Order: sequence, then structure tokens, then C-alpha cells
Amino acid sequence: MNKEKNTFDYIDVANRVLDIESAAIKNLKGTLNKSFVEACEACENCKGKIIVMGLGKSGHIADKIAATFASTGTPAFFIHPSEAIHGDLGMIDKEDVVLILSNSGETEEIVSLIPMIKRMGITIIALTGNKKSKLSNEASVHVYVEVKEEACPMNLAPTASTTAALAMGDAIAVALLEKKGFTKEDFAKSHPGGSLGKKLLLSLGDIMHKDDEIPIVYETDKLASGLIEMSEKALGMTAVLNDNNELVGIFTDGDLRRTLENKIDIQSTYMKEVMKKDPYIMNEDTLAYNAVATLQEMKITSLLIVKDKRLIGALNIHDLFRAGVM
Repeated sequence: MNKEKNTFDYIDVANRVLDIESAAIKNLKGTLNKSFVEACEACENCKGKIIVMGLGKSGHIADKIAATFASTGTPAFFIHPSEAIHGDLGMIDKEDVVLILSNSGETEEIVSLIPMIKRMGITIIALTGNKKSKLSNEASVHVYVEVKEEACPMNLAPTASTTAALAMGDAIAVALLEKKGFTKEDFAKSHPGGSLGKKLLLSLGDIMHKDDEIPIVYETDKLASGLIEMSEKALGMTAVLNDNNELVGIFTDGDLRRTLENKIDIQSTYMKEVMKKDPYIMNEDTLAYNAVATLQEMKITSLLIVKDKRLIGALNIHDLFRAGVM
């Protein structure tokens, strides 16, 4: 038993699977024709949503294709055929387009839905590996997704066929993306939690400390008061205002170290004597990702946010780390 385990070549099997599945995708290029164009145009002209269906392994692929459509500018969602039979068909509107995946094209639960979908006047796009199937014959558009063999040695488990179907779904989604002129900014709007979304959407106003969270002292306050404010607000700095509540300076941890090295009396020294004048400021609409570049370029760790000459926010490099833009 141990001998068999030691001699079994897992890598050889993996290579065979990858060869079969990559060949299945490559062979799809030779099948692309007018039907693929019609499928893309039907999706592009859809005034509602793309409803994607599939059962079993095809259902998992259909679910992923729907997610790809939705994240690339084509409203779509997945409906399970069995659930559609028992009520979810009501989620489909006459303005929608239905994209159905079935390698055989004969899946009973799917075939039984076709008459009802057609009575609603809905365009049906079928992705099958069988040109003579009920689904392919009844569909408005049939995209042929044939594979010569499955990666399974018994030629039974859906492997190459599901890979090919996924690739064809991706091909439709990307074709629509490019035709619509979908941009990085558009992508970010549907991925606000992703790294790209944060880079393109998250502003300083979204993450800055506001109101009582902002460390503030006045230029006529003693340095001791400034240190207390810095300690309580824990941003590694404090803004310094004049009597008109206008920002006139900043005092940071770095300034504190340099001040203490000079043995300055914190009880008798005024903030205006030790602060940095004309601190670097930004607008609340500035993208947080762009602020990172500024911090790095200027070799500073804190920012003050000003609007109409009034201090409205503050943040430091740790806030940018927590926001996921560094």
C-alpha cells in the first residue's frame, strides 16, 4: 500500500488534466461565429437583467458567470432552475434575458422551464455542448460549447466542459465590458471593499477624525497643554489655531523630541514658539490613495484637512493603514 502511494504520480495526472482543459478552451476559438455575436448583442440590448441558470456543476458555473456580469457593468443574477419551478420564476421580467447553461441541453428541470419563459417573450441564450438538444433548438440564440473529452478518466465528471462554459461566459462578459467602455472607475463602484475600490473611491473625508476627535490647541496655550491634547487624542500631533480659529501651525511627535532635546520648559513655552507654521493641508475630497503618495514624498506622518479655511479633520499614517490604502 505504501509502495503504491509512493509511486503514484500526482503531477502526471495534474498535467493531463491541465492539457485536456486548456485544449478544451483553445478549441472554443474555432467555434465562435454569428451566434456568439447575437448572444452578446442580446445581452447588450437587454433593458432588464441577465438571468443566468444552470443545474448541478453547470449551476456553479452559471452562478460565477452571473457574478462576473454584475461586477463588470452588466446587471445579472443567478436563479436555480429547481427554485424557478417552485416560485422564483416570478423574479424574471419580460425585459430580462435568460442565459442557460447545460452541457447536454436535455436537463429536465431546465427544459420544463423553456415554454414558460418563451411565453413571456424573453430571449433565451443557451450554452450547450449538444447542437441537437431540446435546449439548443428552443433557444433564441445557441452558443456551441463542445468539448472532446472530460478530464475525468471515465469521461463522466464535468471538468473540461464546465471549464469551457466558464471561459465562454467570461468571453461574453468581457466583450460587453469593452463594448460599453467600462472603466476602472466603474469597476471600483461595484467593488468598494476591494483594493481598487479603495484606491479610486475612498477619500480623506471618509477616514479622517472629526469634531472632538481632532487634537486642537491655541497658539497662546502652553506647550504642556499641547502635550496633554496630543496624549488624549493619540494622533501623534496637534493642530494649532489662532484666536480666530484659523489653522496656523502643527506640532508633532517629531517636534516634541526636538523640543525636549533643547531642554525647553513645557510650562512656560507657548505653542507658537515651537509649532511648525503653515502646515501641509489637504481637501476632504482628496483620494486617500493619493494622500499616501504625498505623505511619502514629503516624509510626514500626519495630515490636517481644511475647508473654507477652517480645520475640519485630521489623520495620520496609521489611519491610512487601517483604511487599507497602504
